[in-house]
Amino acid sequence: MALELTDQNFENQVLKSGKPAVVDFWAEWCGPCRMIAPIIDELYHEYKDAAVIGKVDVDSYPGIATKYGIRNIPTILFFKNGEMVDKQVGAVPRNIIEQKLKALLQ
Repeated sequence: MALELTDQNFENQVLKSGKPAVVDFWAEWCGPCRMIAPIIDELYHEYKDAAVIGKVDVDSYPGIATKYGIRNIPTILFFKNGEMVDKQVGAVPRNIIEQKLKALLQ
């Protein structure tokens, strides 16, 4: 399962990690979030050495979602060097998420 990101670990795991990061903002009650959850977990297992792949539960950690202006879920934010560089709103196929991740790794 992808890394659970919280108020306590978000800064160190995402912003200060030195690795590109893919952060899925989701909620348990969100149907489209459940559709992409397996994709995020697969990417975590495939890319965990090269990138941070994590999830933020917007119900448990609304402060992070507010900070990044998350209004719809699922929203996936892409970070490089501690800065948000890309965003994907809504459920999309794996190849779209993976393509954006690979761009971060170049």
